Amino acid sequence: MRKQLSSEHLTALLQALIAAGTRVVGPRRVAGILLYEPLITPDELVLDELPRRSVKEAFFPVCEDLLAYEKQGQQLTLQDVDPASFPQTVLVGVRPCDAAAIPVLDAVFSWDYKDQFFLERRARTTIISLACTSADDACFCTAVGLAPDEPRGADLMLTPLEDGGYLAESHSEKGEALLEAHAGLFSEPGAVQPLPLAQPQTLSFDLKKIKAWLDEHFEDESWDGIATRCVGCGSCAFVCPACHCFDIVDEGSEKSGKRRKFWDACGFWKFTHHASGHNPRDFQPKRYRNRIMHKFKYYDDKFGQTLCTGCGRCVRLCPVGIDIAGVLEEIEKKANE
Repeated sequence: MRKQLSSEHLTALLQALIAAGTRVVGPRRVAGILLYEPLITPDELVLDELPRRSVKEAFFPVCEDLLAYEKQGQQLTLQDVDPASFPQTVLVGVRPCDAAAIPVLDAVFSWDYKDQFFLERRARTTIISLACTSADDACFCTAVGLAPDEPRGADLMLTPLEDGGYLAESHSEKGEALLEAHAGLFSEPGAVQPLPLAQPQTLSFDLKKIKAWLDEHFEDESWDGIATRCVGCGSCAFVCPACHCFDIVDEGSEKSGKRRKFWDACGFWKFTHHASGHNPRDFQPKRYRNRIMHKFKYYDDKFGQTLCTGCGRCVRLCPVGIDIAGVLEEIEKKANE
């Protein structure tokens, strides 16, 4: 279903959702940094900039409680967190590179063990994405098979129009339901033209060729040159919309505490540190090799898709200037030799 939405009616839509008690999350500036955060009022929404971190934490928080425990004498009491308590949520202003990563995470959190924390949040969330009309030199979504108006992962996609409004197109039952529930705010599409879409880097990777090289070059000496700059800070994993490594720990004392799940990263030395003291990835190039292998080989082996959406966050925030698109170019060059 295709409708048109004025900028004023977008504000009215968000106001209606907030007034109804729906948790509305969108790009909001917090202490000078743009993040996906709950909106108190619609005027907090910022739509002209990519948030620093991705939208994945709406479903996969940085840290979340799984249960609480308390021991009194010989009596141990466990209190589970009930995923059914998660609020109905609308995500608005989600960039296509973020929205496209959500189905990627769906596969991870439901393939063998059904992670009810992730899946309940997914079930209770409607995603309104926003097509991109600008890009910087770190964006490379088109190089990994996506686009500035990629609908994957979106329930409702907004495309900016020349008059300041939006073309609204539903891509799921949730999107249809949102349009129908607020039909008075939407109109039939008019003659107003969409704004030109962004033009990301003019790269075009042959991902099958890259994967074929990775299949045969685990021990290749090239990894030392490719990954020697990596310092293992983990910033690339934490800002990536598709990375999903986590750890589970018990925090507290023998009397009381909580079991928590929190983000981790394969670039950290301790990620593969065995209790025996052995670490199969004892040098940083091995850890960076795993990052590339995971994104462009292992995940593809298991789920048939790439674990990268070309958002460019890792490029912008890497403290030593590693450009993952440049790494892929180097690997593809080697594959062609």
